[in-house]
Amino acid sequence: MWKGILQRLLRIPLTLAAVYTLTLALAWAVPGNPVDRPEGKRPSAEVIAAMEARYNLQSFWSFYWSYLDAASGLRWARGGGGGEAGSGGGGGSGRPVFDLGPSLQYRDRDVNEIIRTSLPISALVGATAMVMALGLGLGAGVLGMMGRSGGRGGAIDSITLLIALIGISVPTFVVGTLLQLLFAVWLPVTEVGRFELPGSLWLPALTLSLPFAAYIARLTRMGMIEAMASDYVRTARAKGVSELGVLVGHALPNAFLPVLSYLGPATAMAMTGSFVVERIFSVPGMGQHFVNAVQNKDLFLLLGIVLVFSTLMILMNVAVDVLYRWVDPRVRG
Repeated sequence: MWKGILQRLLRIPLTLAAVYTLTLALAWAVPGNPVDRPEGKRPSAEVIAAMEARYNLQSFWSFYWSYLDAASGLRWARGGGGGEAGSGGGGGSGRPVFDLGPSLQYRDRDVNEIIRTSLPISALVGATAMVMALGLGLGAGVLGMMGRSGGRGGAIDSITLLIALIGISVPTFVVGTLLQLLFAVWLPVTEVGRFELPGSLWLPALTLSLPFAAYIARLTRMGMIEAMASDYVRTARAKGVSELGVLVGHALPNAFLPVLSYLGPATAMAMTGSFVVERIFSVPGMGQHFVNAVQNKDLFLLLGIVLVFSTLMILMNVAVDVLYRWVDPRVRG
């Protein structure tokens, strides 16, 4: 068990290097120099000179190694972490270990500060969304299974399947817009256009949770159909366990295993921010900054968000592997 987990952890740097290479290649292919900003948004000549000297913006490969050197912490480890003009925060105590560089769009903030302030908001919305998704998805899966009779789907099962299919198929921007109309216009119980905790949390979290809930409901239903045909369920029924007890106490724990596998990447995607949801509901999270970085070719901010997102995605998958081996004895070893 621990050998497999260690191997996964050792592969993290290689995976992040591949993500970094591909992201930088795609961003660099966009025409124009990253520091060529519109008038009024362009940094001063001194800042541009310091930035080009620090990150070698003249060519792809020179920037590739310079930025990798700073973002990985190798420059700081060699004692080269002193602050340079125009290269972001860090103050008199030196630059941070993982220096993600300055933001070309937000001239008074560096990428480390932007991620430090926006990631907790995205994580809060995403965590709330995943709690909602688990409740709705597991509940719909169990309810649909209870509606089956004689191994065949009933009306309740068909309705839950239809709702899950709609939840998976309808784009998030359509769902978010409809929920805004419903709860902000037709039934004015919340405000949109600004994000204030805690009142502004539930609507974007609900919008973000629905596709995940639909997929969890389908996984739960399929897992429970398979579990209900197993020998241990027949033995539980023969012992006089009620049908609800069989569903919740015996079938659901085994049906939850595929859901657990899905929770790793789903949680990472939700907690690092849905770009569409944050844009619709004006959530000041990482998704909002990512969209702005792409539109304004903010190279440093784009790379920083992608690297943080990828790291969280990998760590969530490793955490799910640990939980899976702990929950299911069959995969231990």
